[in-house]
Amino acid sequence: MLPAALHRWFPFLAWPRPGRALLQGEFWAGLTVGLMLVPQGVAYAALAGMPLVTGIYASLLPGLVAVLWGSSTRLGVGPTALTSLLIGTSLSGLAAPGSAQWVSLAVWMALLSGALQLVLGLVRFGWLLNLVTSPVLSGFTQAAALLILASQLPGLVGLRAPLADLVSTPGLQHFDLAGAAMGLGSVAALWLARKQWPRFPAVIVVMGAAALLSKAMGYADSGGAVVGLLPSGLPHPYWPGALPWSTLGALVMPVLVITLVSFLETASSAKVDHQSSGTRWNENQDLMAHGLAKISSGLCGSFATSASFSRSAVNLYAGARTGWASVFSCALVLVALLWLTPALHHVPQSVLAAVVVMAITGLIQPSTLRRLWRISRVEASISVTTFAITLATAPYLYWGVLVGLLMNLSHYLYQRLHPRIIEVGLHPDGSLRDRQLWQLPPLAPDLLALRMDAELDFASASALERSVADRMAARPGLAHVCLFAQPINRVDVTGVETFARLLALVLRQGCTLHISGLKLPIEQVLERAGVLTPGPKLRMYRTDSDALQALRQMQAPAAQVHSG
Repeated sequence: MLPAALHRWFPFLAWPRPGRALLQGEFWAGLTVGLMLVPQGVAYAALAGMPLVTGIYASLLPGLVAVLWGSSTRLGVGPTALTSLLIGTSLSGLAAPGSAQWVSLAVWMALLSGALQLVLGLVRFGWLLNLVTSPVLSGFTQAAALLILASQLPGLVGLRAPLADLVSTPGLQHFDLAGAAMGLGSVAALWLARKQWPRFPAVIVVMGAAALLSKAMGYADSGGAVVGLLPSGLPHPYWPGALPWSTLGALVMPVLVITLVSFLETASSAKVDHQSSGTRWNENQDLMAHGLAKISSGLCGSFATSASFSRSAVNLYAGARTGWASVFSCALVLVALLWLTPALHHVPQSVLAAVVVMAITGLIQPSTLRRLWRISRVEASISVTTFAITLATAPYLYWGVLVGLLMNLSHYLYQRLHPRIIEVGLHPDGSLRDRQLWQLPPLAPDLLALRMDAELDFASASALERSVADRMAARPGLAHVCLFAQPINRVDVTGVETFARLLALVLRQGCTLHISGLKLPIEQVLERAGVLTPGPKLRMYRTDSDALQALRQMQAPAAQVHSG
C-alpha cells in the first residue's frame, strides 16, 4: 500500500493496473474525445486571438498533466469556449491579436492563473469557490455565450467588410457566399449529428469534409479565409519575458476571473464524474492539477485551459472508466501535431466558427431564469443583473462576475443580519411552528415563546435582543419567556454579551427565562462566561417536550388560582 501523502503528490500511482479489456475500452473512449480535441482546439485558439496551432498545444501537455495529477480522471481538459473568450476580450486593446505581444500576455495569464490555482490547492482553499453561486455563474455564462455567438457570426456567414459598411451599403457584395454556405452547412450537420448520433465524432468528420470540399473548389486560391499552414512538431519551451508593472495591473482582474470561471467549469464536470463513479471529489487536488495544467500550457507558448463539460460528457458517454482514456486522447493529439496538421490547411474559417457556435449553444438556457424565479426572486434578480452587466461592460467581462459576487454576498449578509425569529405555537401534529403562519393560539397567555433559526453571533444577536424587547413591551402581563434554542449551533463573544443583556432584561421585567434544547458546546461557552447559572428565574430543559411539560405544570396552578 502506498502512503496517502504519495497518493496526493502522485495520484496516478493509484490508477488500476491496465489490462487488455480495460485498455481496449479506454482506447475507444479516448479516440472519440481526441477526435474532438484537435478541431475544437484550433477553433478556440481563433476565439482567443492566438495562433491556431497553440490550440493543439493546449490540448496536449495540459491534458496529460491534468489527468495525471487530478482526482477527476475522466475530464476532457484543454481549450474551452468560455476561457478562450475571456482571454480574447481581456487582451483587447493591449496588443494586436495573434502578435508576439498578444501571445506573451496570454502566456502570462496562463502562468498567473495556474500559479494561483496551484497555491489555492496547496493551502486547501478550494472552499473559496463556493462564494460564487449558481445564479451568478448562470448569468455570466449565458451572457458570455451570447458574446461568443456574436463574435463568431461574422465569420460564420462570411462577412468580409466591417459591420458599419454593411449598414451603410447593404448588399451581398460584403459576404463570401461560399464560406457562408460551408459555415451554415457545418452548423446544420453538427446539429443533426448531435441529435441523432451523440457519440459520433462529427466535428472531425465535418471539418474533414469541409477541407476536402474547400480544396476541390480552390477556395483558398480564390481568396477564401482558411486555416492555412500550421507548423508540425512538438511545441518548443516558451518564456514570455518580463512583464511591466502597469501591464501586470491590467491583467490582475482578468486572471482572477479566468481562475474562477475555469475552475467552476471544472467543478461542474467533476461533480458529474464523481457522482457517476460513487467517489468523493477532492477539489483541492483538482485545483493543483489544473493549475499545473495551465502552467504547462503557458510554458508551451499556449493559453489557459480548463475542463470542457461537453468533452467530459462525451468521455463518460463513450465508456471511459479511468484516466487511461485521457492518455489515449493526448496520444491522438500528439499524432495530429506530428503528422496531420497539413490536413487542416484548407479548412475554412467559417467552419471553425461553426464548431465554436455549436459548442456554446448548450450554454444558452433561457429556462434557467424561469426556474430561478420560481425558487428565489432575489437570486433570479442577481442572475439577471450579472447577465446584463456582463453584456454591457464587454469586453471587460470580469465586471459582471464581480458585481454578481458582491450582490450575492450582500444578500447573504442581509439574511444573516435579519434572522428568522418567530413566536411558536403548538401545532395539532404536536410540533412547534410559527404562530402567525399557521394561525395558532399562544402556548399560554402569560408566556412569550420564541425561536431563532440562526447562530447567536455578531450578525444575529442584536436582532434577537430587539425582537424580545419589542414583544415584551407589547405584552406587559408576561410572566415567562421561553427561548427554544435548538436551531442555535454557534455563539461568539457578541452573542454571549447579548445573552447576558437578554437575561437581565427578562429579570428586570420580573419574568422567568426558560431555555430549551441548548446544544452542549453553546452551553459550555455560556457557562465559562458566567452568564448561565440555572436558578428560580433561569430554567434549562434538554428537550422541547421537557420544556412544554414544565410550562404546562406551571400554568396549571396559575389557572386554578385564577378560577378560585
